[in-house]
Amino acid sequence: MSTNPPAYPVSKSEQEWQAILSPEQFRILRKQGTEAPGSGEYNKHYAPEGVYTCAGCSTPLYKARTKFKSGCGWPAFYENLPGKVLRREDRTHGVIRTEIVCASCGGHLGHVFKGEGYDTPTDERHCVNSVSLRFVDDESQTKA
Repeated sequence: MSTNPPAYPVSKSEQEWQAILSPEQFRILRKQGTEAPGSGEYNKHYAPEGVYTCAGCSTPLYKARTKFKSGCGWPAFYENLPGKVLRREDRTHGVIRTEIVCASCGGHLGHVFKGEGYDTPTDERHCVNSVSLRFVDDESQTKA
């Protein structure tokens, strides 16, 4: 059985990731860390339009309109852009959870939870670390 991580379209060595990410981004995106609840830049950030992208590789992940107020202490989204977020089983901390990662670079985003009763179209909560994200508003996209 191979212990090599899966291949992603955006692939860098640990040293290359350390050179382009802040220490906190590296800890969370590459080492599956978690930021403290309520501490993230995007926890209470709401915009009518725009896209949240991966802080590691700039892949668009979530439309701003899919973000909702969950009160969990981290940014919450009810759905990702198609094919941009992968799910995998996480058995750390003695429980089975569903980890979510960027489909392009494998960067750790957080976890997804189902059936919590939020009034959203999917009844899912993608609980994402702010450090794993960058927000791009629609105005800056059209100027590029």
